[in-house]
Amino acid sequence: MDPLDGRILDALQKDFPLCERPFQVIGDRLDCSEEEVRRRVQGMIKEGVIRRIGVSLDSRKLGFASTLAAVRVKSEAVPHASEVINAYAEVTHCYLRKDAFNIWFTVIAPSNARIEEILREIGEALSLDSSSILNVPMERLFKLDARFEVSPSKDGI
Repeated sequence: MDPLDGRILDALQKDFPLCERPFQVIGDRLDCSEEEVRRRVQGMIKEGVIRRIGVSLDSRKLGFASTLAAVRVKSEAVPHASEVINAYAEVTHCYLRKDAFNIWFTVIAPSNARIEEILREIGEALSLDSSSILNVPMERLFKLDARFEVSPSKDGI
């Protein structure tokens, strides 16, 4: 990554233009072409620097229910468990943790009943008993505005 990549990442996080050609607007702001922005964004996606570019909706305001969930699976079962969990469109995040409950994920669904159904199905697919599945619904919302800054490396990049 070079300084322009860092400025592009900053622009994507802080003030993404809601228009027909957002990469052109970002390019104009950064004094480079729309094609250069596209090429660099695609490169950062390919490298795994960028995982997703998309909208984040407030599911509660849309009438949806959500929860943080976790499962406890043996380490050799993690790849299969991740596939099962991520097969649900309602799963928005899925992370591996070094803990007894080693896969954590969020579920957003039209109702709590659907969330419970999804967790039951995941448990059945992975042959888990109820003590190996956590459902931790939100009691109070704390919203963080997580934005990441690109720090120059020791080489100045």
